[in-house]
Amino acid sequence: MGYALLAGLAAIVVLVSTAIFIGAGSGEGGLGEDSPQSRNPAAPASSGQWVGTWSAAPAAAEPRSRDGFAHMSIRNVVHTAVGGTQARIQLSNLFGNRPLTISHATIALAAAPSNPTAAAGSMRRLSFGNKPSVTIPAGGEVTSDAVRLNVPHAADLLVTTYSPTPSGPVTYHPYARQTSYVAGGDRTEDTSGTAFNQQSPYWRYLTAVDVWSNETDGAVAVLGDSITDGITSSPGANHRWTDFLAERLRTERGAPRLSVLNSGISGNRVLVDGSKFSPNNGPSGLTRVNRDVLSRTGVKVVVVEMGLNDIIKPPRQRDPVKIVNGLRDLVRQAHTRGLRVVGATLTPFGGHRGYTPRMDAVRRAVNEEIRAGKVFDAVVDFDAALRDPAHPERLRAAYDSGDHLHPSDNGYRAMAQALDLQTLKGSRPAKL
Repeated sequence: MGYALLAGLAAIVVLVSTAIFIGAGSGEGGLGEDSPQSRNPAAPASSGQWVGTWSAAPAAAEPRSRDGFAHMSIRNVVHTAVGGTQARIQLSNLFGNRPLTISHATIALAAAPSNPTAAAGSMRRLSFGNKPSVTIPAGGEVTSDAVRLNVPHAADLLVTTYSPTPSGPVTYHPYARQTSYVAGGDRTEDTSGTAFNQQSPYWRYLTAVDVWSNETDGAVAVLGDSITDGITSSPGANHRWTDFLAERLRTERGAPRLSVLNSGISGNRVLVDGSKFSPNNGPSGLTRVNRDVLSRTGVKVVVVEMGLNDIIKPPRQRDPVKIVNGLRDLVRQAHTRGLRVVGATLTPFGGHRGYTPRMDAVRRAVNEEIRAGKVFDAVVDFDAALRDPAHPERLRAAYDSGDHLHPSDNGYRAMAQALDLQTLKGSRPAKL
């Protein structure tokens, strides 16, 4: 009886503390990185740390966006990997050719998945260096000040920006597999989604969301191509293989306390840069690994899933040694930051229009080097996880999206299951 009474009183204290916390977080002021806030007021005090909860690699300048979105509000919908008690965002003008002015920006919890309406009491105005507006130079990026916001695990966030003037080409991520929204005028602080009547399959300007957490030790950053981008996953369902991996890390006993950051770009290659205006290539892995992966907040380990496009896409790379050397260069860049790298074998593509036995021989030669432990600190064998045992040059039918190259949702889940979570532990790289 006494224990039940004490438990009830403790629950009331938690509810009251949370209510006070939400109320205190409704102001406009930012919080410094040294301000510890706990998701659970009953938990032991902790200094906490910043960790990335979501990311998307800037891929190109959006076609037909020469003047940007002047006098328009863009509401990006993104899905968190882990939660926290504060939040901040990163905006990019990487592919712009003139300054981008953001005069108003907000962050909020979505009232429902993929919905532009904000959850009651969650809207926060963002500032930049304690100022309400910011101008990002062409090729530049900016991180907002922090705001207090109880961000849950596996939740949808709404990040809204307003540009008052033409800004030139829009830096975007084209294959979001998530519906975002656009509205005319400054609707940045609208809690209702009614004005956001234009739907968009892209993420624009937004490249990262960080949270302050005392429950997460760091992040897994994934460098990849369309398979990591999840180009054939169900829209709005968060069924990329990185989403399934994040779920495993949140729920499995003994799993490392890590977030997952997706830096996949469809069409991306290790060795060759795509066109600035190409919607599906992006800068090469070697060009962008520092910006899109190694510099993400709280990264403890890197996963690399790429190389297949170097074989398939013109100009086709027929020398496996060059691809392997490119992968080794990625590893060296990560090692300079003290990060270990888990590398993936290249997956089957028999039946795809780009398939030839000669190209498949290149893939298999790359995989031999990877499996031999001569490229990465640890290996995840996506090839073995996805291939048809009877026809190893092809994807298993249950894992094939239908194009014989990209996995289905079931295939993406199988990829996440194939990764030994223990390979993500440890901060020091192996000696190759």
